[in-house]
Amino acid sequence: MQWTTRIVIAASITLASGLMPVIAEETKVFALVLKNHTFMPATLTIPANEKVKIIIENKDDTAEEFDSFDLNRERVIFAGKSATIYVGPLPPGTYEYFGEYHPNSARGQVIVSEERP
Repeated sequence: MQWTTRIVIAASITLASGLMPVIAEETKVFALVLKNHTFMPATLTIPANEKVKIIIENKDDTAEEFDSFDLNRERVIFAGKSATIYVGPLPPGTYEYFGEYHPNSARGQVIVSEERP
């Protein structure tokens, strides 16, 4: 049997059995900007029980480390660069984060909410 025939048969069996591939929902993207050693917005609201992507852009002239014990994430973001972190799915609540190099000014929180942001 030729390989093209095998592919057609396999596809027919898959369709007939209802084993259609699951189409994944697109990951929601959120943004944080670091400027003057401050995260903006200081409060970021994301949906509960969903994996999300957070892009952090560092507009400062020095590096900063995004650090969160609550989210179990840390990432150095070099000056003028961006970094991406994924979080979740998370239950509703408040999750603190801070800049390791400027912990007094670079602070914020992620609010995970059942309500859609």
